[in-house]
Amino acid sequence: MQLGMIGLGRMGANIVRRISRDGHTAVVYDVDQGSVAELEKEGAVGASSLEDFVAKLDVPRAAWVMIPAALTDQVVDELGALMESDDIVIDGGNSYFRDDRRRAAALAEKGIHYLDVGTSGGVWGLDRGYCLMIGGETEPVKRLDPLFASIAPGPGDIEPTPGREGMDSTADQGYLHCGPPGAGHLVKTVHNGIEYGVMAAYAEGLDILRNSNIDLKEHAVDAETAPRMNNDLDYELNMADVAEVWRRGSVIGSWLLDLTAIALAADPDLAGYEGRVSDSGEGRWTINLAIEEAVPAEVLTSALYARFRSRQDHTFADKVTSAMRFQFGGHHERAAGG
Repeated sequence: MQLGMIGLGRMGANIVRRISRDGHTAVVYDVDQGSVAELEKEGAVGASSLEDFVAKLDVPRAAWVMIPAALTDQVVDELGALMESDDIVIDGGNSYFRDDRRRAAALAEKGIHYLDVGTSGGVWGLDRGYCLMIGGETEPVKRLDPLFASIAPGPGDIEPTPGREGMDSTADQGYLHCGPPGAGHLVKTVHNGIEYGVMAAYAEGLDILRNSNIDLKEHAVDAETAPRMNNDLDYELNMADVAEVWRRGSVIGSWLLDLTAIALAADPDLAGYEGRVSDSGEGRWTINLAIEEAVPAEVLTSALYARFRSRQDHTFADKVTSAMRFQFGGHHERAAGG
């Protein structure tokens, strides 16, 4: 099949490479024409403008938009003006699910289908595959199934879940049609909210262990400082080794822990990180949903606020969280005020 890709950043370019490996073809466009030229060398068809991009797509067209959420409305509107009935617009970025509902309704007036595809996999997705959470009408989702199957991880070496035998679902292949427009990004929003909480738990735990040598350090003795009570926290623990041993058979093993171990092995003190942890919106949207639904979400809320606090006062836990974001997504720390 053919897929058009707009936005050739960390994930967009690798999605194109991944489907190409599986025999699909791609038309690509980015405002950075250097990124377009790079993929042209690898066999993709490059476009110099959105008009050129749409003209080079086979009818009915499928155009995947992989750009920051703040720019998505503009690009989807421009595509809607250029595309035709039965074409498909896909938003694979991190959009707000209510924006998806609005965009889908507007495009439907022209007979254009809109799919929201929450995409997880970061900079590792080229080889690991991307977990896809899809929202939209059933027919266009089924039409693009070969592309989704190529982008997703497949079952890999993960053992089947007991009790799911015979279920009619693609979930065990790493992609899922979650429901109507907005459902894909709704699931991805909460996925990222959970991610905040899991990352915070690892980060805080490692920070506690790193400071278990507190009684080997000098302490202030004055009226404003609580005295040490037990004086037996004299452990010098190796954080890189702790993360590594947790990877081996522990109940808290995960890919995020794998990435943490990689970061600590390379830089045990995480000196290369300031500890400023950004949030791209999904954590906030998750908490807003919890408020609307009156669902207690203490852990996820605290994890979001910890990111806010990290921009003012940095701890080792913040450095661990920042290191995890760089490991899975290539996210660089933003400068103060950014």
